[in-house]
Amino acid sequence: QLHLAESGGGSVQSGGSLRLSCRVSGSMDAAYRLAWFRRGPGSGRREGVAGIDSDNSTIYADSVQGRFTISQDNTRNNVFLQMNSLKPEDTAMYFCAVISGLRDISRILRLSDDYLDRFGWWGQGTQVTVSS
Repeated sequence: QLHLAESGGGSVQSGGSLRLSCRVSGSMDAAYRLAWFRRGPGSGRREGVAGIDSDNSTIYADSVQGRFTISQDNTRNNVFLQMNSLKPEDTAMYFCAVISGLRDISRILRLSDDYLDRFGWWGQGTQVTVSS
């Protein structure tokens, strides 16, 4: 079993930056993939934001490409999301996730809710609020 805990959220003005952290407790299998998702206010769906593989290859949603950077430490027990040039539409609860059963990260941002629920471990989330 894995336990995930996010931190680093807060309130910033448009154009500001935040760095989210996620601590993964437990044994990280080399085949597990790490990712950040978010759920906007009033939205029931999780939006994939960024993913990272064991070889440090990354993938980003178009909406955050060039502004957000995902990274992990050598143990893969800590994953980070550096968010720059934040916009009001980035306001959301942000979750980190460990996803199993994938060959690579090419689909990690487009998985169904059913797959995410069945094959993912999730933290409680950290709130990010961006004001204009």
